[in-house]
Amino acid sequence: MFMSKIGDYIKFRRREAGLTQEDFAIRSGLGLRFVRELEQGKETVRMDKVNQALAMFGMEAVPGRRDEK
Repeated sequence: MFMSKIGDYIKFRRREAGLTQEDFAIRSGLGLRFVRELEQGKETVRMDKVNQALAMFGMEAVPGRRDEK
């Protein structure tokens, strides 16, 4: 469920920016296959790559709360 929400967010923001999946993959430095799997909500994607995708929109997925040290 968590990855599905992130995938939906990435897809929405990518489309809002007028980017195809291929454009997004190139600009983010990620593979096209990864972008497709992420947008489909695949649960086994690597979190470092998820964060790389989210960084395109100034976001980051971090386990736990941000204010914890």
